[in-house]
Amino acid sequence: MARPEDILSRPDAEDFLYEEARLIDEGHFEEWLDIFTEDGIYWLPINLDAAPNEHLSLIFDDKLRRKERVYRLSQTKFPAQSPPSQTQHIISNVQVWEGVTDDLATGEVTIYSSQIIYEIRGVTADDRQLGLGDQRTFAGRAEHRLRREQGVWKISLKRLVLLNRNLPIPNLTFLI
Repeated sequence: MARPEDILSRPDAEDFLYEEARLIDEGHFEEWLDIFTEDGIYWLPINLDAAPNEHLSLIFDDKLRRKERVYRLSQTKFPAQSPPSQTQHIISNVQVWEGVTDDLATGEVTIYSSQIIYEIRGVTADDRQLGLGDQRTFAGRAEHRLRREQGVWKISLKRLVLLNRNLPIPNLTFLI
């Protein structure tokens, strides 16, 4: 059986995660959609051992829900994102892990990382809405499962477990 690092090196895994973060931070949401597989899932669970179809999640988006989320962020004006969030992702402690099949062409690779996401909305003196101008920090452990499709790595699962998932959480209408 192949080892994960034989298929995807840690530097390549880091580059993939950095590119995903850049797409989000720079507002390239349509491009972000393209780095998911057709059956890809974007998931923020509340419970560590929760099955998404049996327990409540902060976010559980399939392809349609991701597209709806991106449409709202990029094509509409809605109060929760007016003005829109600005984010900055910090990624560290990247590990390429097990989960590889015997077939190197279709095997999935799991990447674990620690992530800190800074988010702020409204940074001008004219912003009077409660919470605008406040910087919020979200820290957590991310799991990305990548699958190679036509020679390109794509996300089949992005699971981010926030440290503060059991506490009151503010607006999560941005991409985290």
